[in-house]
Amino acid sequence: MSNIVKGTMLLTGATFLSKFLGMIYIIPFNMLIDDPNGITLFAYGYTPYNILITISTIGVPLAVSKFVSKYNALEDYQTGLRIFRIGIILMSITGFLAFLILFFGAEFIAELTKANSQGQATGNNISVAEITMVLRMVSFALIIIPAMSIVRGFFQGHQSMGPTAVSQVVEQIVRIVFLLSAVFIIIVMLNGETATAIGFATFAAFIGALASCVVLYVYWRKRKPAIDRRAEQQLKASTIPTKELVKELFQYAGPFVLIGIATPLYQIIDQITFERAMKAIGQGDIVGLAYGAINFNAHKLVIIPVAIATGLSAAILPALTKSFNEQTKTVLFKQINQALQIVIVLIVPAVVGLSMLSDLAYGSLFGMNNLEITGPLLGWYAPVGLLFGLFLVTSSILQGINQQRFAVISLSGGLLIKILFNIQLIHMFGAKGMIFGTALAVGTAVTLNLWRIHTSIQFSFKQLFKRTLLVCIFSIIMVVILWLTKLLFGTFIPYEETRWGSVVMLIIGVTFGGSVYLWFAYHSTLLQRVLGNKVRVLDRIFKR
Repeated sequence: MSNIVKGTMLLTGATFLSKFLGMIYIIPFNMLIDDPNGITLFAYGYTPYNILITISTIGVPLAVSKFVSKYNALEDYQTGLRIFRIGIILMSITGFLAFLILFFGAEFIAELTKANSQGQATGNNISVAEITMVLRMVSFALIIIPAMSIVRGFFQGHQSMGPTAVSQVVEQIVRIVFLLSAVFIIIVMLNGETATAIGFATFAAFIGALASCVVLYVYWRKRKPAIDRRAEQQLKASTIPTKELVKELFQYAGPFVLIGIATPLYQIIDQITFERAMKAIGQGDIVGLAYGAINFNAHKLVIIPVAIATGLSAAILPALTKSFNEQTKTVLFKQINQALQIVIVLIVPAVVGLSMLSDLAYGSLFGMNNLEITGPLLGWYAPVGLLFGLFLVTSSILQGINQQRFAVISLSGGLLIKILFNIQLIHMFGAKGMIFGTALAVGTAVTLNLWRIHTSIQFSFKQLFKRTLLVCIFSIIMVVILWLTKLLFGTFIPYEETRWGSVVMLIIGVTFGGSVYLWFAYHSTLLQRVLGNKVRVLDRIFKR
């Protein structure tokens, strides 16, 4: 199995587990809060935070990863260590600056969020003061995460994905334990305010980040002697001036940062425009319910299949950079084909299945209340996950072939589409318009990225198109099976009325639909061709 697939599976597994835990905790969290406005307040707090934190958690690690991979390929290990030390200092400074911006700018952001900026509870009964408090609580995580992210990127540049994977999982577990404990104590034991509980729930990001730092420190202590030894044995000393290294790092990091904050930027546009647009068409009474359902609950589900692309984009970059710098075009084309096909083969059936089972998934995880509104919203939002995944991977490909500047252009085009059409789409389609606006924007960016990949290195999408067509055929068969499953089992399982019924039907649907797709993908040798090796787990299941 190729290094790309191995690294992808490791990071994808960790990201998937992290996202899965991030979805599961919502069940007890919702039960404890028991207020749709509380969930919306949580989403309001995290969206601006994500824009700033993504600068470190997405942009910087991948930039350092590309940087270290490049100079390792040139056998200049000292330069990688130098940029690591410089990066730690720079990110400590930028992290503290980001903290100050969010902490002291919290009230301004809160006023932008509310249709009424007078600090009064209107519309969805969340006040400016409450949003401000939540933003300030979550801002503390910005102090330490940027510097921590440099360590992750350094390890990834050495094509070592373990430290990033383990630290991500530990960070999520500690965050969730603190979050649920704090909310339980405030709501149940102290009978406190919902807004206070939400504030401490967002503060959990800081606690989780501390735990991640401990894990990375342990890895660093174990591997530092080997890293130092390789740098000392370097035949030719590093002569690149520090100023040039910093300049090169920021040239890499800039596009990564903008790409990483793409999703939060779409969400901040929604946060500013959604309430006003919904009130304008007379649907202001469901603003809190619909916004929380789409940009928080549904998003938690949708980003689980996107975890595949997140892991892939991190794993593929060092390998692409190495192939591009060594000018091995055949290997480069194979790696790009493999990356894109992994996204199609694994994410397409996931989002199609989620769309088909949206009412069951939402009802099982978040409750049956208002399911006639929330279920269809998840169904419409699920396919957007494929576009998010393709955007991440195509952007990483562009960066690997030194076309990172164009990724900024494609993202800007997508954002412009979102800004121009979001309000009009909401006026036309209600809450679904917000989803359509995001889909149109991300789809535009993906199309531009694919065009640039084709024109810059004369890459052919012929093989990708053929296998995408095959995946679509298998997915259609899966949809028919899911429809028949709901029709058959629905005669004696009350999945539309009871939560237990939704859970049982969801398990049956995922089992039947997933098995059918895997059977076809396996026996057609599609999985083997895409992953580049035999799939041993499925070999045992299907006894081949």
